[in-house]
Amino acid sequence: MKQWRNGKTLIFISVLLLVLTTSACARQPVSSSQPTIDTYVTLHPGDYNGLLNVDGRKRSYILHLPPSYNNKTKMPLVIVIHGGGGNAETIMTTTGFSAKADAAGFIVVYPNGTSRLNNDKLLTWNAGNCCGYALDNNVDDVAFIRALIDELLRLAVDPARIYTTGISNGGMMCYLLACQLSDKIAAIAPVAGVMGMDNCYPTQPISVIIFHGTADEHVLYYGGKPLQQVDNHPRIDKSVSYAVNFWVKANDCFPVPQKEVMGTIIEETWSGGKDGSEVVLYTIVDGKHAWPGGTRGWLGGDVPTKELSATNVMWDFFASHPKPSLFN
Repeated sequence: MKQWRNGKTLIFISVLLLVLTTSACARQPVSSSQPTIDTYVTLHPGDYNGLLNVDGRKRSYILHLPPSYNNKTKMPLVIVIHGGGGNAETIMTTTGFSAKADAAGFIVVYPNGTSRLNNDKLLTWNAGNCCGYALDNNVDDVAFIRALIDELLRLAVDPARIYTTGISNGGMMCYLLACQLSDKIAAIAPVAGVMGMDNCYPTQPISVIIFHGTADEHVLYYGGKPLQQVDNHPRIDKSVSYAVNFWVKANDCFPVPQKEVMGTIIEETWSGGKDGSEVVLYTIVDGKHAWPGGTRGWLGGDVPTKELSATNVMWDFFASHPKPSLFN
């Protein structure tokens, strides 16, 4: 069952929550409808809320269609995953991805995690060793994202150009999705997140671009126990270099990277991977737990660097890395 409503009719309320990475500016339900397949596949540009039933749970998301969307020309799809404690509305604001989608011509969707509150507050993802309600209840978030991709492929989505990004707990989800949905996803872009799973067996090459600050106290750049943590699960994170080394090897990239330093930003690129795959690491020296070039996740959150726009850089990376195996 699917429910849609035009974002222009939504009522917004501001709620300040001290959470893992973001506060919640919640989009509240106002009405529901059951459009026919015809109206579903002829959606007009704008924002829509959607629901999917997955494993007996109602899962929600916000879909943004750019002005250039015409129901016929297939476009890339970017899945933007909020951090632990946040929601789709907040990560939309934090990243500015809808504005980027309008300028560059792609579809963006913001899925919501789950919460014991049964609303859009304090939402988390089950990313392997984190976080919150989703981990406690063994929520199958990979199944949700798989179902979401399949649902959105009914629109004018190019199956060779599907990408995921997210911050913190959402960044951890990106890695899990790369491990389990490499047949569907062309590239991932984790921000301030690390690999939390012990087993990862991608079936196809997948390009990876990583953004992480060396002074991040929530998800440590060099790995270890978080210095700041709201989630009550004991956690020892792997390092950023662990993820880099894993994907360089998995994609069969050249083992020695090209390196460039730009102020406090260090860019390292491991190229030459299978099917044109690459691994890129953007290290933000003294950078903290924030979306580079974005806004604070919440009023007391870490201030993001303005030397780099993660949204712009990762989109350029996505645009250069389709999945060749899915070309028609």
